[in-house]
Amino acid sequence: MPIGKRLLAYPLSVVFYLMYAILLCVFHPLQWMALKVGGYTAHKKIVDILNCCLTASLYILGTRVKFINTYKFDNSVPNIIVSNHQSTHEISPLGWFFRDLHPKFVAKQELGKGIPSVSFNLKHGGSALIDRKDARQALSAIGAFAKYLEKNKRAGVIFPEGTRSRDGQPKRFSENGVKILTKFAPSATVIPVTINNSWKLWEYGQFPMNIGVKMTIETHQPIKVADQSFNELFAEVEEKVKSKII
Repeated sequence: MPIGKRLLAYPLSVVFYLMYAILLCVFHPLQWMALKVGGYTAHKKIVDILNCCLTASLYILGTRVKFINTYKFDNSVPNIIVSNHQSTHEISPLGWFFRDLHPKFVAKQELGKGIPSVSFNLKHGGSALIDRKDARQALSAIGAFAKYLEKNKRAGVIFPEGTRSRDGQPKRFSENGVKILTKFAPSATVIPVTINNSWKLWEYGQFPMNIGVKMTIETHQPIKVADQSFNELFAEVEEKVKSKII
C-alpha cells in the first residue's frame, strides 16, 4: 500500500472496526428481544437493519458497494443463491440486497458462537451451520436446511468454493452442497451471483484495511431447478458466476 494511502487507512480502519463492533454489540440484544417478543418477522426486520448498517459502515473506508441486477425474483418459491466468495464483508450486502427473499446462509459452525449478532442470527435465523471437517454432518445439515427452504420459501446462500478467495481468483466449485440443496428443494430457483473486489478490502491484511474499494455484486439469469438435470444446471451456474469475475 502506498505510504500516503496507508497513513489515511490506519485511522479510517480504527473508526471502521470501532463502528462495526458497536453495531454488532448493539444489535445483539435487539435481535434477542425481537425474536422473543415478535418472533421470526420482528427478528428478520432487525437483521435487515443490521445488514444495512454494516453495509453502510464500509463507506467509512471509502468503499462503495454496487448491486447490479436486471431480474425480478420470485419470493413465492425457494431460491438458492450461488456465489463466489472473496470476503466476510460481502455477507451483509448480500443479506441486505436480497432481503425480500429472506436469505439464509450455509456457514461454518465456528461462526455459530462467540460473535455478537452474527452468531445469534446464524443459530436462530434459519441458517445452516456445518462442520467442514465432517462431511456427513455437513451434508445432513445442508439437507435439513434445504427442506427448511422448501417449506418456508426462503433463500439459501451457498459458496461452492468452500472458503474465500484471497486474491479474487475463483477456486474450484464443489458440487456437493448445491446438489443437496437442489435435491431437497426441488421447486427452487437458482440465482447465480458474481462478486468482485471485496477481496481487496483485506488486500494488505486485516489492518489497516484497504480504502476506496469498489465492490460489485452482480446477478445472472435465474434458473429453475426443475428445468435441467443437475449436471447441466451446475455447469451453467459455475460458468455464469466465473464469467464476470475480473
